Amino acid sequence: MAAPPAPPEPGVLLPPHKLRLLARAWLEEDAPSPDPASWAVGHAPCHAQLLCKSAGVLAGTPFAQAAWEETGCRVSWRVAEGSRLPPGRTVVAEVEGPGAALLLAERVALNCLGRCSGVATAAARAVATARGRGWAGMVAGTRKTTPGFRLAEKYALAVGGADPHRYGLGELVMLKDNHLLAARAPLAQVVGAARRAGGFTRRLAVECGSAAAAVAAAGAGADIVLLDNFTPQALHAAAGEVKAAHPGVTVEASGGIGLETLPQFLGPHVDVVSMGVLTHGAAALDFALRVLGGEGEDGTP
Repeated sequence: MAAPPAPPEPGVLLPPHKLRLLARAWLEEDAPSPDPASWAVGHAPCHAQLLCKSAGVLAGTPFAQAAWEETGCRVSWRVAEGSRLPPGRTVVAEVEGPGAALLLAERVALNCLGRCSGVATAAARAVATARGRGWAGMVAGTRKTTPGFRLAEKYALAVGGADPHRYGLGELVMLKDNHLLAARAPLAQVVGAARRAGGFTRRLAVECGSAAAAVAAAGAGADIVLLDNFTPQALHAAAGEVKAAHPGVTVEASGGIGLETLPQFLGPHVDVVSMGVLTHGAAALDFALRVLGGEGEDGTP
């Protein structure tokens, strides 16, 4: 039997026009007016090495490349997106272009790489933990992302092997606890109204704080029940109750789950574990740019 085709690279999820728009917005934020230092550098051709000084998973190269290309530079990558970076210094890419233009995009590119690589590294660690325990469910992120940087962080989750979860509010009909409280109506009525508003193309998720609420939500028509802020013991008991009554419903666990505690939340009745810490708690990897030429031509600082 033929092996299934390999999944496409996460980069295909990034529309080129969106990359350009983001690069321009980030450059505008960083350089809203002329940079006096550019006067000293000028437009003479410049060659630099992009270095990573941390171990982890490389992610964010499309965003860094878009920033440099926006200023007229060319990037030649030595390490592929999604590759494991060893401890110590690794030459990740070489960048060429007019000196002032190359340095204009430097910080934007480095910040994108550091942040995305940190998220991808955390995601890869979580997925490896889950697979190491023999759990076949899905590790996912959440919408706890940095304003203005959501696409990059969602993309980085995918590079690390995790599911990005919904990008925006409209991609999934989700009734959280505050929706249910604000609606001031019976659960079945609120679920029915949300399903009608979402149409036939969107799945419906309901956040639940108890096993009884989860079973009721599944019975009312929820496709996904989100068991939020449960202890591991209570989570597995509630998930078992939901699956016993509604085997086809997806059970998602979320709320306060960290990389160290993740194994406690993996169980046979849990389909998805979503973790906000993969984005809001990820430590950035350390990237640097070293201009070559004259002294320090080998790229050393």
